[in-house]
Amino acid sequence: MLSIEALKEFGCDADSGLRRCVNSENFYFKLIKTVPSNENFNKLYESINSKNFEEAFQAAHALKGVLSNLSIDPILKPIIEITEHLRNKDDIDYSKLVEEIEINRNKLEKIINE
Repeated sequence: MLSIEALKEFGCDADSGLRRCVNSENFYFKLIKTVPSNENFNKLYESINSKNFEEAFQAAHALKGVLSNLSIDPILKPIIEITEHLRNKDDIDYSKLVEEIEINRNKLEKIINE
């Protein structure tokens, strides 16, 4: 069940995210619920696979902003790493970072839907 405690157990800095949402749990939860379906995840993965690093960077950077504001640290940390590699147009194997993002995205979705 989506709660501040569940988000903290997941690794979010929920207190910080909540403050950014004017301490409104309802508003914070409303925004959290939009994260797993954010279209930028698929855009990021598709762009990485096609080696379109500019488009992948744009998607990663947008996700970084959302995840930072909501303090969803388990997804934010690998997104930050990907963003910096993409900023430099590094042609590396992104699969481990993508896998980490997807695992944590699925965990967040489970918390939301329980």
